[in-house]
Amino acid sequence: MELWTIFWTALVVGFSGAMMPGPLLTVTIGESVRRGFAAGPLIVLGHAILEILLVVLLVLGLAQFLASERVNTIIALVGGAFMVYMGWSMARDAWQGRVSLDLGPPRGSNTSRGKSAVSKGARPGMHPVTAGILVSLSNPYFTFWWATVGLAFISTSVAFGTAGLAAFTTGHLLSDLIWYSLVSGAVAGGRRFMNQQVYRGIIAVCGVFLVGLGAYFFIIRGIA
Repeated sequence: MELWTIFWTALVVGFSGAMMPGPLLTVTIGESVRRGFAAGPLIVLGHAILEILLVVLLVLGLAQFLASERVNTIIALVGGAFMVYMGWSMARDAWQGRVSLDLGPPRGSNTSRGKSAVSKGARPGMHPVTAGILVSLSNPYFTFWWATVGLAFISTSVAFGTAGLAAFTTGHLLSDLIWYSLVSGAVAGGRRFMNQQVYRGIIAVCGVFLVGLGAYFFIIRGIA
């Protein structure tokens, strides 16, 4: 039961990071215009390779460090506070219409093959897997997320051994695969599967969930 809780929590929280506009989303949209639906899963594969390597390095290098009760408390407080802030910001921005999913011009239009279709952060002709790795490395939010939210989840998951860590990693990676595959499908299919209202609604739900989870980390695991 605990492993399923870790998996589903990691899945939902993973959406909170994956769905926010950023360089990886920009590259996915641009590559999907050029290559079609396959671009999304391939970019996520590159992103996943980097994240799996990061998780392994964190666990191997910080195993004794994470075992400390004081360190766990600090991680829970910092990670929980950041989750509350991030969730509140997401829900607020979605409610006020400050976030939008710019899928570019519909597929088949003249501008879809023009300059606007070229994504920033990846050179034309670069393989999507390589682009996924390099764009993730160049994103400062990626590092900050893993240093706060990701580390908090890892410190909780390792308490259940390899199975707990696998449940967290699987849930987190699956959120990226689902979201960026949906984006690629929406771009390749002419934006039939996504609109701004649906996108903002999902962002708001993820934000509320993140606030509740952050409060749990901060109050239950950090203070109690």
